[in-house]
Amino acid sequence: MSYLVLARKYRPRNFTEMVGQDHVVQALTNALTTQRLHHAYLFTGTRGVGKTTVSRILAKSLNCQGPDGTGGITATPCGVCQACSDIDSGRFVDYTELDAASNRGVDEVQALLEQAVYKPVQGRFKVFMIDEVHMLTNTAFNAMLKTLEEPPEYLKFVLATTDPQKVPVTVLSRCLQFNLRPMAPETIREHLAKVLEVEQVRSEVQALRLLARAARGSMRDALSLTDQAIAFGSGQLQEATVRQMLGSVDRSYVFRLIEALALGDGKAVVETSETLRLNGLSAASTLEEMATVLQRMAVVQAMGGGVDDDSDPEAADTARLAAMMPVDETQLLCSICLHGRADLGLAPDEYAALTMVLLRLLAFKPQGAAALAEKKTLNRAATAPVQPAGPALVAAPVVAVAPSPVTKPPVMAQPAPASTRTPVVQPWEDDPQVPAAEPPPGQQLVVRESARPGAHSESADAAMDAEFLDELEINEPLALVEHAQPATKVVAVPVRTQAESRSDVTAQQGAPVLVPTEEGDFWHATVQQLIKAEAINAMVRELALQSQLVARDTDQWILRVERESLNQSGSRDRLSAALQNAGYAVKLVVEIGRVTDCPARRNTAASAEKQLAAEKIIFDAPFVQAMMRDFGAKIVPGSIKPL
Repeated sequence: MSYLVLARKYRPRNFTEMVGQDHVVQALTNALTTQRLHHAYLFTGTRGVGKTTVSRILAKSLNCQGPDGTGGITATPCGVCQACSDIDSGRFVDYTELDAASNRGVDEVQALLEQAVYKPVQGRFKVFMIDEVHMLTNTAFNAMLKTLEEPPEYLKFVLATTDPQKVPVTVLSRCLQFNLRPMAPETIREHLAKVLEVEQVRSEVQALRLLARAARGSMRDALSLTDQAIAFGSGQLQEATVRQMLGSVDRSYVFRLIEALALGDGKAVVETSETLRLNGLSAASTLEEMATVLQRMAVVQAMGGGVDDDSDPEAADTARLAAMMPVDETQLLCSICLHGRADLGLAPDEYAALTMVLLRLLAFKPQGAAALAEKKTLNRAATAPVQPAGPALVAAPVVAVAPSPVTKPPVMAQPAPASTRTPVVQPWEDDPQVPAAEPPPGQQLVVRESARPGAHSESADAAMDAEFLDELEINEPLALVEHAQPATKVVAVPVRTQAESRSDVTAQQGAPVLVPTEEGDFWHATVQQLIKAEAINAMVRELALQSQLVARDTDQWILRVERESLNQSGSRDRLSAALQNAGYAVKLVVEIGRVTDCPARRNTAASAEKQLAAEKIIFDAPFVQAMMRDFGAKIVPGSIKPL
């Protein structure tokens, strides 16, 4: 007997075997138990959630005869009677399934409705099941409206669609609509574990988690992927093999990236991104996995601790990262990852877009709590007034009031004649609520000279004598304002000047360094021939242009490239096939090293020569020479282009 795939072998036979659709099962079970049956049902939902399965179970419930042949309408079909067996095998004459994707015209619908006038042959009810009903034409919908609204008592309509928005409202109003929801990953994982236990297939929990996430809420997709994973892993489901099959990014890279972002390590972020590029891992999958981990971190932070799940080996790493990263930063990174997936399609290189998204995460990283607290402390200290206290100055209690922006000269004792700095300004003198008072007799306010000539005046104010500070009762700690840093050294930036003659242009814009070789002449001509014939493109063309032909034999050519990313097996094979079609049946061997002669450098050198020739023509023109000599005219750099 031929192998039956898991999606068909484990299709539910009754409502009790349905998984993840409890709201639909409960409604239909109660309706069948109480005999409150509608004449038309509409099941909506994404692919693989059980629309067709529910319709078949409903047809069996309506026509089940029981094991002894005396049963009636029931919510638990027996599965062994003639009607149940025929419906499961697709041979029941009173159950008709119509695929509207291929039978969408009015003629097909009319042929179906012509059978409605006849009573059931074997069962109690005729059941017409129309799958993908949204594909019907408007004429077909109009043809079935009357029969759909008032069918015979022995006829039931069951409609299924993945896009209910395309179904006319006149049809929706005549049906009892049920929306089958996508299933949760944990629900799919638990069901897969039960299926594999019956199949006696060994599996790892993380492998099942990967399959459940890849299914996107579809149980049929999950079972199909499980079939593929069993074949790929030789009868076993291991995390490494499943991840390789799905092309998913290893969570270790994701944890490494998030940890580097939490620490602000830009070098580690770029190195990890390059590792993903070299391994050929998906950039979209990377951002998706990062968003998933960040979402779990946010849950851990909201709950105030780790989630106790012994079956998840990543719970400890998730809790550790959640403790390292602030809550607001976690939310920001998750949002940037979600929006960054849309940028991948706009960039010419998805890995470059991935690197920019990661650097954006690093650039918009909020400042640490310590830095923010320090900043707030300095701001508060700089604006906080210093209030004096003592019977000699103020008789009543002093209330801290923000100083007025306008200041008055302070009352000072005779300063030293050698002092050249601005007198000290006391903030309480501007407070209208506090009267100004003269210093006590015999007391002098000593003003210190600034240690550095370029120091800020406020820094000198904060360095008053300790003798004077002892006389003051300060309500808040006196914050010292940092000294102003010396001015940064100005570095002259070279400015591109206009060349006065053609010789100056030649000196400024020399041709790129090129060491021509005999093999280079042959390889350049060959590559240009392949490009002209459109035999190579994309990465294959880049490999041919950036490589140098080192040596060639009758059956083997040796190429040299500088970038490891160009040395891909697929690109080598396609380039070898293009050369074979061009008449060179050779084997290509690619090595990594310095390149001195390649088609790309030759093309660049040729372009530079054309540019110099064009600029020579312009500069040597008598009219241009006269304008430059008489009027001081200048030619805008970059405005001369060769034809």
